[in-house]
Amino acid sequence: MSTGTAGTADPAGRPAEAADRKREQRGWYFYDFACSVYSTSVLTVFLGPYLTSIAKAAADADGFVHPLGIPVRAGSLFAYSVSVSIVVAVIVMPVAGAAADRTGRKKPLLAAAAYTGATATACMFFLDGHRYLLGAFLLIVANASISVSMALYNAYLPQISAPEERDAVSSRGWAFGYTSGALVLVLNLVLFTGHDSFGLSESDAVRICLASAGVWWGAFAIVPLRRLRDRRVAPGGEGAVGSGWRQLRATLRDMRRHPLTLSFLLAYLVYNDGIQTVISQASLYGSEELGLDQTTLITAVLLVQVLAVAGALGMGRLARAYGAKRTILASLAVWTLILAAAYLLPAGAPVFFYTLAAAIGLVLGGSQALSRSLFSHLVPRGKEAEYFSAYEMSDRGLSWLGPLVFGLCYQLTGSYRDAILSLVIFFVLGSVLLARVPVRAAVAAAGNAVPKRI
Repeated sequence: MSTGTAGTADPAGRPAEAADRKREQRGWYFYDFACSVYSTSVLTVFLGPYLTSIAKAAADADGFVHPLGIPVRAGSLFAYSVSVSIVVAVIVMPVAGAAADRTGRKKPLLAAAAYTGATATACMFFLDGHRYLLGAFLLIVANASISVSMALYNAYLPQISAPEERDAVSSRGWAFGYTSGALVLVLNLVLFTGHDSFGLSESDAVRICLASAGVWWGAFAIVPLRRLRDRRVAPGGEGAVGSGWRQLRATLRDMRRHPLTLSFLLAYLVYNDGIQTVISQASLYGSEELGLDQTTLITAVLLVQVLAVAGALGMGRLARAYGAKRTILASLAVWTLILAAAYLLPAGAPVFFYTLAAAIGLVLGGSQALSRSLFSHLVPRGKEAEYFSAYEMSDRGLSWLGPLVFGLCYQLTGSYRDAILSLVIFFVLGSVLLARVPVRAAVAAAGNAVPKRI
């Protein structure tokens, strides 16, 4: 069990100095500000189409590349690499979470994950020619690293905010992330569209955009690492390195004592798998299936970023009025309609693509922010990092199935439309599972105070 230090909002709920708590919250927001540029510029916009073009250049006459001797359609390489990165994260995240709770030292682990990911992203500058294997490797490292870092970052939420603050604090974190994503995308757009005037080729401009996301991530990660504070742990804990997997098994056994928390995690695992796959594959769908140019894709994602800030804050207000669960369920209905519309979008019609991007922006930030804050109410005290590792496995770590289904569907049918439509099942099934979770009873069963509206 973790215990709080003076001037912090500790797991036991003792009062903390408001100024110290607010300062720590502001520092916490900045990790979203730092790493969201990777999610936006690298994973959502540039790397999918660029890595696919490199793979196609290296492909054989039938359109296949052969990493490790395995025949892979070049158009599926990016989706498969995302899926592999998530499997790697699944292995690492629970151990990192157990180590953080046993030692009380989340910051060094957060720093290690953040700077591993930032370095791998910066090294994407060297992707050119036929180096699709290097691109796949760097993607796997960077994507696994951001998953591990987000598990540790999210574990701070119940420690730095009171129960009634968490929807707002979580939503502000997402808003910070989408703000930075939008800002850097504007700079990316200027560089990409004006690459000739800067004396750069289109490939050079893309590689600079990729690498700059790593530099940004590393630079702004300094702010949360300076402001967030580690909490003491009770005496008698084992060394984290030697007991990580034993602690993981103990955590899984402990989670069985909270079946309602597990029920929420299962629902989140399913619907968030769909969200993460849409985010990572949207640009690939736009470029390969709809025939849209890179400038259109950048401006569409920029629109998503701008509207996601308003969406995250707006859905936070809706949650205060109607409860987080109902608001999330409404957003999942919108996600289902978005995928149906994407399947019907005509090729070469950017206006319709922009309309779809606007709809995604309005529900993206809110559905993720409210899921995070809702889960924070279901975590037993003193188990924050371990449980948020399980949450992050649902958020990023177990979101391997969606990219795998998307990649397999394309490999078997050769149609990105069929691939995008296959994701509807994640939102429909996730909605059904979430609707069955009695969240007020789940909060009480975790030993936490039940908010007036949840």
